[in-house]
Amino acid sequence: MASPAPELQRINPGDLLSIQVSSPNPEATALFNNNSNTTINGTNTTVATGYLVDADGNIQFPILGKMRVAGYTKKDITETLRTQLVDKKLLLDPVVSIRFLNFRVTVLGEVAHPGVVPVPNEKISVLEAIGMAGDLTIYGRRDNLLLIREEGGEKILKRIDLNDRSLLSSPYFYLHNGDVVYAEPTKARVGQASNGRQILPIILSGLSFVTIIVDRVTR
Repeated sequence: MASPAPELQRINPGDLLSIQVSSPNPEATALFNNNSNTTINGTNTTVATGYLVDADGNIQFPILGKMRVAGYTKKDITETLRTQLVDKKLLLDPVVSIRFLNFRVTVLGEVAHPGVVPVPNEKISVLEAIGMAGDLTIYGRRDNLLLIREEGGEKILKRIDLNDRSLLSSPYFYLHNGDVVYAEPTKARVGQASNGRQILPIILSGLSFVTIIVDRVTR
């Protein structure tokens, strides 16, 4: 069984969306593409601004006004926009394309290069994310990764075993925008720290990690 398609992930507050509209009438279409990018002080530097999903799950779209997008997939919003543009006789045969501009995942813990991993193509598996973080260290547990995901305003905590073949058909095989993957240390690593009288800093570091994650997810 194949893993669920990553395109089915839901949009959440804080997501930054690129929404491009095209049609046979370029002049009419231009009204709906005002928020695609910004040029800085007349230079050649272009910054993608997009549509930031607010805390209530809405965006402000030209002419159509406030739209609720949180909880829906990109496909859902694409169809909604296309239908409204046609029904309101704003455009004829419009084509709508939506992308995440801030798609990223975070890999922490016992990996070679912990940090944020940008995902410009919006598709990354947990194995690929670990690989982009330099792979697990010799102290990283392959059988007990912690995945932290936000869905519908709620935190989901899921344990992942990289040795389990069923992971390939799991809804957690492909990561979502904003996911956090934490590679826990083995007992040998913890024991080594204890022998070196460093167990207290590790505990404090763990508490700080939890605090950071709660802040990221609930922000």
